[in-house]
Amino acid sequence: MPRASGGDILPGTSAVLVVSHGTVDDLDDLAAFATQVRRGSPPSPELVAELRRRYVAIGGSPLNAINARVAEKLERRLGVPVAWANRLWRPYARDVLAALGREGKTRVALVPLAQHSAHVYAEDARPAALEAGITLACAANWGRSSKLCGAFAERIARVVAPADAGSTVVVMTAHSLPKAIVDRGDPYAHEVAHAADAIAARLREHIGPSLRHAVAYQSQGLATNGPGGRPVEWLGPDLPTTLDRVQAGGAARVVLAPIGFLADHVEILYDLDVDARRLAEERGLTYARAPSLNADDDLIDVLADVARPLLADA
Repeated sequence: MPRASGGDILPGTSAVLVVSHGTVDDLDDLAAFATQVRRGSPPSPELVAELRRRYVAIGGSPLNAINARVAEKLERRLGVPVAWANRLWRPYARDVLAALGREGKTRVALVPLAQHSAHVYAEDARPAALEAGITLACAANWGRSSKLCGAFAERIARVVAPADAGSTVVVMTAHSLPKAIVDRGDPYAHEVAHAADAIAARLREHIGPSLRHAVAYQSQGLATNGPGGRPVEWLGPDLPTTLDRVQAGGAARVVLAPIGFLADHVEILYDLDVDARRLAEERGLTYARAPSLNADDDLIDVLADVARPLLADA
């Protein structure tokens, strides 16, 4: 089981489990991973080849290593065991929960590393926790956390000086979803919009009221058809549309701020730093990106705040 520090298991019956979307470390697993993401629909060979090209272009995804570091630091902060897992690839949350149960853990606080979709992770984890004899306390969506919004604002401010505010548009991005999910009542888009407004308000306090911002949804599926060949309509506006609007509005510079993501992964290192950079430059825009939170101390502060009341309730 992925351990936080590799040392002895801390005493007690409680633990924390942080869970991310997931990625592969071995690129030969990409086809199977994509099948999981696509809810059992195998990807075409062309789609797998394109995924591999993107992973190779960024030197492989650092996401699993970052998650392990997050768990290690959070364990030291909280003083209870912290394990990490993925929702859609190994180590699966269900397997890590089973391992925690075998270790004698009966109460687990689940903290999804997907702040605007916490309910999805909770729903996936509950059956495995029940089977393992574990009482699970799940974080609710925590994307509006004041400390989290402050951490994102601080990173954006690193690449936007007050003197540049009038010529810059900050485009805050989150991962797109099939629009049908939002149409069925999922609060994702509502949560992202509120977080973006809160971050923008923080920024304007420090950079000036002239700073403009927009929200865009990135990383729509590489294939436009889903399971059964049915077309997928994605939540927007997408990045090309948003960059067209930025250009039309007379800005000279765009700063991409991936506020829907916590850590570097292919969506950041390729979809933004390669693809979105190209799209911006094609429109005559200077490109910059706000750094990710990764396993920085201020994110650990936020995660500790999310976990502590869950440990009390677990």
